[in-house]
Amino acid sequence: MIVARQVRESVAMSSNQATVYVVDDEIQIRNAIGILCEETGHQVRLFASTDEFMGECLSQGPSCLVLDVRFPGTSPTGLELQSRLTETGVSIPIVFISGHLDVRVSVEAMKRGAVEFLPKPFREQEILDAIRHGIERDRRRMEREDVVRAARRRVETLTAREREIMLLMAEGLVAKQISARLGVSEVTAKVHRARMMRKLELRSPIEVVRLIDSMGRDADAARTGVSHPLT
Repeated sequence: MIVARQVRESVAMSSNQATVYVVDDEIQIRNAIGILCEETGHQVRLFASTDEFMGECLSQGPSCLVLDVRFPGTSPTGLELQSRLTETGVSIPIVFISGHLDVRVSVEAMKRGAVEFLPKPFREQEILDAIRHGIERDRRRMEREDVVRAARRRVETLTAREREIMLLMAEGLVAKQISARLGVSEVTAKVHRARMMRKLELRSPIEVVRLIDSMGRDADAARTGVSHPLT
């Protein structure tokens, strides 16, 4: 396998020992992809069927799944596995590979969020690039989730009153307006606001807005202080 050494080294450095899962019933294909991934510095797990893969405990680090579309026998197809992973809340970028050029299947796979759909035979650089994109996507997802978890932990330290003030600040209300909305004195509103800002380690209303935005669609956590899984 001849691939530019510089490309391989750059991919290895950026992957930070990411895990690549290869699911293909053709032993030559999965072994070839496995060797290529190991040479780029990735950890590799090989599976001959989707049934085998479904029993795997996935890595907690960044990862990517290289998945064939069709499998013999009763094993779920690649698209069926993609659906099952989505239904069970498993987020892993998928690079589909296939020995059959099926436009309908490839379009469906991409609509469901696949990173790439590569017909066999593919060039080494094509699969390398697709895997790299998948790993980068997974790394970004993990970083976003870390931000959300950190935001939740800080919000959960607030009292119910402090959460109310946090949300009102995010609406642009100042202390006098907050006191009127909550029916408390302005001094009391300022005291609660100061405690809230200290707990959250924030210094301005803009930072409050950014904190809430970082929690994304899970905004109820800001109101209740209860953590909810991302969907």
